[in-house]
This record gives sequence, structure tokens and C-alpha cells, in this order.
Amino acid sequence: MAESRRRERGQGRLSLDRVITDLVAEGHLTDDNRRLLGGLYSDRDLKGRHAIEIVADRDWPDAARPERRLTLEWLTEWVAARAELPFVRIDPLRVDVSRITGVMSYAYAKRFNILALEVGDDEVTIATAEPYEREWERELESILKCSIRRVIANPRDIERYLLEFYTLSRSVVGASREQGDRPVGASVQNLEQLTELGRKGQLDADDQHIVSIVDWLLQYAFDQRASDIHIEPRREQCSVRFRIDGVLHYVYEIPAPLMAAVASRIKILGRMDVAEKRRPQDGRIKTRTPEGREIELRLSTMPTAFGEKLVLRIFNPDVLVQDMHALGLSRQDGAVWQEMIHQSYGIVLVTGPTGSGKTTTLYSSLKQLATADVNVSTIEDPIELVESSFNQMQVQHGIGVDFASGVRTLLRQDPDIIMVGEIRDRETAEMAAQAALTGHLVLSTLHTNDAPSALTRLVELGTPPYLISGTLLGVMAQRLVRTLCPYCREPAEPDAEEWNRMVQPFTSKVPERINRPVGCLECRNTGFLGRTGLYELLRMSPAVRNLIGPECDTSEIRRQALREQMRPLRLAGARKVAAGETTMAEVMRVTPSPEGH
Repeated sequence: MAESRRRERGQGRLSLDRVITDLVAEGHLTDDNRRLLGGLYSDRDLKGRHAIEIVADRDWPDAARPERRLTLEWLTEWVAARAELPFVRIDPLRVDVSRITGVMSYAYAKRFNILALEVGDDEVTIATAEPYEREWERELESILKCSIRRVIANPRDIERYLLEFYTLSRSVVGASREQGDRPVGASVQNLEQLTELGRKGQLDADDQHIVSIVDWLLQYAFDQRASDIHIEPRREQCSVRFRIDGVLHYVYEIPAPLMAAVASRIKILGRMDVAEKRRPQDGRIKTRTPEGREIELRLSTMPTAFGEKLVLRIFNPDVLVQDMHALGLSRQDGAVWQEMIHQSYGIVLVTGPTGSGKTTTLYSSLKQLATADVNVSTIEDPIELVESSFNQMQVQHGIGVDFASGVRTLLRQDPDIIMVGEIRDRETAEMAAQAALTGHLVLSTLHTNDAPSALTRLVELGTPPYLISGTLLGVMAQRLVRTLCPYCREPAEPDAEEWNRMVQPFTSKVPERINRPVGCLECRNTGFLGRTGLYELLRMSPAVRNLIGPECDTSEIRRQALREQMRPLRLAGARKVAAGETTMAEVMRVTPSPEGH
């Protein structure tokens, strides 16, 4: 069938006239569409653009199904189906750039607008948007001495990744030839200094390849929604991984000789000591994407056996400061939280492990509270997002500025609301309590498994029980769970035994239907796309306050809170499962075990 179609059409590129004719014949376009498009364009007018791009630019509805539009993605799938070739969406995280760029030269790939995606021992997978152009296939099979598997991909994606992958490859090769480990100085002191990606003013001309590699790495991470970049030196290669939706994905391997130069470039951007490689360092980078979005990165280095490991945490202001409902709070929990943070004085705590979304919750809440008639001041270690509506101070242990002394300073700055990055010791806890007693609202974090444990943790730190009882307004524990991909999730029958195991020792009715992950191009076949929060809110009622003492029992506090309608993290997760947003396995992965209750 496919061969007969190829014989019918002959070899060569798809013409605009042929594409329009076939779309009309199948009922996707009307004769009016044909006349309008034919009058505007001819094949001579394409100027290197693919025929289906011209059609997609019109954004016409499908005449056969008016609710659907003839997008470039749909048209690409349509071309693949007609040619009886597999359709793929290029996932750059799954492409081994160094291998695929070795298959053919950039000039050859650009000439035919083709891109190798996978390189095996006996077969190479190559993406094209021209299913009937075969000249390159025969030539490559002869040169590579292996078979070619052709797949159809979006022509714009091919063009984009052709440039990105080959530019990166050229930079790595060029840097390998030319790069010497030359520390480059930078005189930047301002925390808000903006780093323009690609700006080479502070670098010698010989460093341009390293600049390109680092620029590509950062932009790649932004495009892939990464929350962290891990650059890990190994014996022979440097591994680069991105954390996306809480899971690490392998991205690229940088040759070991370039690792020092790449690390130096990143440390320069982070205003760190390039020459110091024996001690851990912290820095920050503020940059702007090509779309104009400003993004901050927090940089941490750590000496390892094979060199410095770097981790860059990405803080996108659009993601970090959100509406509380967008964070996953239910209407009921949202109302309780709003009541807590709008009190005139007292302490509100957010608790959970690292990476559970505490920073997002605090910044989003402070953003709401920071009106023109309110002074919001923070003491953080480090400042994770520079926000113009807050007065932010950073902990600097080297000169004696810690959380406790920072709170003392803030109290002399006529604050209304104080945010303390973390309560780590008795002195900080007592200073936060004193601030609350003197008429200030204090928001802070603790590292505990659940909300009731925060009370006993404060007692363990040495905070007098009467201070806790007199100042604490409430505690919110939280976790982040991956959400099911809306493009591929499917209804499924819940396993009653697994459901009961998830919610024990509590009880909850087994839902009739839930959703399960499948995997598609949108979610890179993981079945999950994005994350949402699970929350456990403990309000300080008179009964709970009476339980706080030198020997207070977490289990007893928990039982009282449950009697007062506190919904544990597991049950909050069960609601998300019943709503079809996530899975039971995901909830059990991130929430405390039943023994914790």
C-alpha cells in the first residue's frame, strides 16, 4: 500500500498543491479553502518552508470535524498516516546528542531537513517531514553500512533541534580543541545583577564555545520545565541530569576535560570564587529567557572525588508565586489557610521535607499579604526569589548574621509581617515567638513529617510550652505528588485492597472509578505531567493548646486534631486519587507511612 502510494506520487518533496488537493479529497478542507490558499501561494513561494506549515498558518477548522483545527501537529500526523510511516514527537531528553550528530554533517542534514534520533548497532532512526524523498536514505545506508528507519516528525521541530544539537556539538568539539582552563574574572556584587545568556563581554574570544554550552544547558532546562540541574563529574565523562516533576532525567554527557571550564563559567555567572575548588560554595544567577521571562537560579557546589559537583535550582517567578487554589489547596483548606495568614499576630508554620513546596506556599502567601499598607520583611538562607514587594535579608554566618539575630534586626524595622526561612534552633524559635507576642505575624518552616509533629519538635528545641501555646496559630504539612497526564490518562477500576492500604488506619469509601497513567508524547511516556500539593492543616484549638507541655505526646495531639476535622496527608491524597488527578502509588510514595499516624 505504502509503496503503491509512493509510486503514485513519485519521489521528491510534498508540493503545496498536492497537500491541498489531498486535504480537500479527504474532506478536511473545502474548495473555498483551496481557492483562497491557491491564490495566495504557489510552490515557488514556499522559500524553504514545508507545505503543511503554510496550511497550518491559516489555522482553519477541519471541515470534517469543525471542533478540531488543522494544526501543524495534526497535519504532521496526517502526513505520517498517509505515508504509513511512524509519527514521532522529538523528545530532546531522549536524544544522545553526541551520537546523533556523528551520523551525518550539519550541511547534509540541513539540505534534506532530516535529523537522526537514535543510533543502534544495525539501525539508525532518522526523522523527516518529507516521506517521499528517498535520495538521502540510499546514500546514508551505503555510507553507514546499516539500515535506516524513517519516521515522520514536525518540520519545525526538526529545523529547531537540527540547529540546537549541531550548535551544541560544534561547541563541545571546538572547546575540546581550544579550551584551556583559564579563570575569567567578574566584578559583580549586586544580588539583582541580570545575566544575559550569550553575553560574552567578560570573556575572551576563545571561551565562546564554553559560553554556548552553558547557554544551551540553561535554556534547555527552562524549556523542559526542570526544577533542578545536576552537573556531576565522573571519571571519564561529566553527567548532566534534570529534575522534572520530582524525577531525575539523564540529559547529556560533557567530556571530562571540559568540566572544569563549564564549572568555571557557571561559577562566574553565580559570582563565586572560581579558584576555590576545595570548599562548598553558594551563589545565584538571575537571567532572562529569549521570551523575556526573568528566572533566578540558586547555585551550590560540592567537591567530589572527580571534581566539583554543581546543582542549580531553578526558581521561575511565574511558577513560584501562584494563586493558592493553583497549588492544590481544596476550597475548605484554602479558607482555613487564609484565615490563619490574615491574623494580626501569631506564628504560622509550614512543614515538610526538602522539595515539598514549602517555599512556593510561603512566597505565594506573602505575595497576597504584601499590600501597600503592610511592611513584609524576611530573613532567609538563602534568598530564593528576589521579590520587589518584600524587604529581604540573607543569613550570612561569616559575619554573625543568623536567623535569630536577623529576627532581632527585623523587629527594629517596624514590620507587620515577618517570614523566617527556617526555625532550626531554640534561639530562633524563641525570637519568632517574641515577635508574635509583640504584635507581628510570623511565617516560618520546620522539617517534620506531619503537622502534629511540629508541636513536639518545637518543644524538643527547648521552646517553653507556654510560648508555643500562646503564639502558634496553626501548622500546615505538605507534599507534592505528580499529576496524571491529561492527554493520555485512562479510567480504571480501583483495587479495593490497595485503596484500603493507602488510607489505613482511616476509612474512606472506595471510588467507583479512578484514572491510571498510560504514557504519551506529551508526558514523555511517563504518564505524569506536572505536580500538585497535598496538605494537612492543624488549627490551634483550645483543646490542642492544652496538650502542649514538656512531655507532650504527638499521637495524642494527632488524635485530638483528627477529632477536630484535620484531614491527614493520606486522606488528602485519597481525594486527589478519587478526583482522577493522581494515583494511589504516587500518594503512598510521598506521604508518611501508616505507622507515622
